[in-house]
Amino acid sequence: MAPNTADQIIDETIRNSGLRVTRQRRAIYRVLSDAEDHPDAPEVHKRAQASDLKVSLATTYRTLAELADKGVVTRLTLEGEPTRFETSDAPHHDHIIDLESGEVVEFLSPEIEELQRQVARQHGYEIVFHRLQLYCRKKT
Repeated sequence: MAPNTADQIIDETIRNSGLRVTRQRRAIYRVLSDAEDHPDAPEVHKRAQASDLKVSLATTYRTLAELADKGVVTRLTLEGEPTRFETSDAPHHDHIIDLESGEVVEFLSPEIEELQRQVARQHGYEIVFHRLQLYCRKKT
């Protein structure tokens, strides 16, 4: 059976990072590329095992660290929460973290992006990378 396009893209992404393509790495990366949320390592493991029972929790942690170190996935470190992960190929966005539920909401604000560029310029800098996380509570 020939690999489908999604598998080919996943394999190419892993290979281009300098890592060898394995079933486990493919299953773990697929979980993140299919995710509509920001799963932590145990959740990635649970989802990866649905397609490959040989994915261990230790392999999941090791693979997530390797993929993050290679820039293929991004660690989303939240105050008081376990590290979550997302693929690095997603367009730039920022996050709202709901302090009550732990929900992570992605957003993009052109006004905030421009304001950040202005602040950097005023101080003699050019933004190379940034991450904005707003820790919020829903208004009642």
